[in-house]
Amino acid sequence: METLRVIGGKPLHGEIQTNGAKNAAVAIIPAALLVNGICRIENVPDIRDVGVILEMLTYLGAKVTKVDNNTIEIDSSCVSTYKAPYDLASRMRASYYLLGALLGRFGQAEVALPGGCNFGERPIDLHVKGFKALGATVDIIRGQVEARAGHLKGATVYLDKVSVGATMNIILAATLAEGRTVIENAAKEPHIVDLANFLNAMGARIRGAGTDVIRIDGVKSLGGGSYAIIPDQIEAGTFMIMAAAAGGDVLVKNIIPKHMASLVSKLEEMGVEIEEYDDAIRVVRTSPLKPCDVRTMPYPGFPTDLQPQIVALLTLAEGTSMVTEDVWDNRFQYVGELKRLGADISVQGKTAIIEGGNTLHGAPVRATDLRAGAALVIAALASDGVTVINDPIYIDRGYENIELRLSKIGATIERVYISNG
Repeated sequence: METLRVIGGKPLHGEIQTNGAKNAAVAIIPAALLVNGICRIENVPDIRDVGVILEMLTYLGAKVTKVDNNTIEIDSSCVSTYKAPYDLASRMRASYYLLGALLGRFGQAEVALPGGCNFGERPIDLHVKGFKALGATVDIIRGQVEARAGHLKGATVYLDKVSVGATMNIILAATLAEGRTVIENAAKEPHIVDLANFLNAMGARIRGAGTDVIRIDGVKSLGGGSYAIIPDQIEAGTFMIMAAAAGGDVLVKNIIPKHMASLVSKLEEMGVEIEEYDDAIRVVRTSPLKPCDVRTMPYPGFPTDLQPQIVALLTLAEGTSMVTEDVWDNRFQYVGELKRLGADISVQGKTAIIEGGNTLHGAPVRATDLRAGAALVIAALASDGVTVINDPIYIDRGYENIELRLSKIGATIERVYISNG
């Protein structure tokens, strides 16, 4: 069994580099199934979710070559099956991107319903709506999504609710479809723009990514090429919040500052000093934190994937703060673990009320999902004494070598292996 052991109360100082965006990588890698040629993808995060999606492509018949820890080459020319392995697909949420990619390539796809972090259901009704608009029939049989289309044709799809996953899946399915597809009320997240840029680099014709109307003119084929994934907005934000929680002076490098605007606004409201550079942000915290209210929203609003982390930070702010979750249901399951460290948090529906300012004390806790695990690391860095975080496998899904990277900026954190015998 693995645990992370953190000794808190030590300020952080130095530089830390942000890796490639997880949420972009887990869509861009399946998109390689649409390419008739070799894709070289750089700045790929070396994390568990990427490992799983690469394993799925290998199962389907793709040739995956790891050039180095963060560069891969994918040749999908030999892929001949549209059926994804059930056990792998059911382990992660992003497996549903195989639906759009396989449907776009073969006109049919069979993929298990998505798994991953346990913080609520992941309805795929908008994905299904998009596939049906393009001419597919979709059935869900014994936990498996089966989509079939004799021939995909472009259509206009209005998303009743802004959905990152549905927007990206429809882009994947429409790239090789006949005619024009228009996605209205599309999500605008940076990783959607990155997916569109990757596909365009391979020969697709996608316009409007990053706005609420995306137009895809189907092409007959995509060729190979090289592409570098954007920096991870959520990992960068996590490191910025860690610096604010522990105190000190940290330069977070390999950032697109525009992507961090909503977080920067809240950190400054809390009294944290921020300096922005072309591709880095410096975070300095030497004084007590102030409370503030946060509401998660689709981009460019405050990201839901930074919600647990900002809650952990607000437990240190003197006064009352409120955090409202407007993207996912049931995403406060981790609150009980923060309470073990001494946090005073009550949850009323979609809102967490945080009475901050209490001293946190180290204790054994358990990561319940990826971002909740990051929140526990944040709280542990600011706690007195030793915190042991169980199930760090969740953290490994989205953060590469987190203990090694944090150690380099002054954190006392180590991975401990405990024999089950």
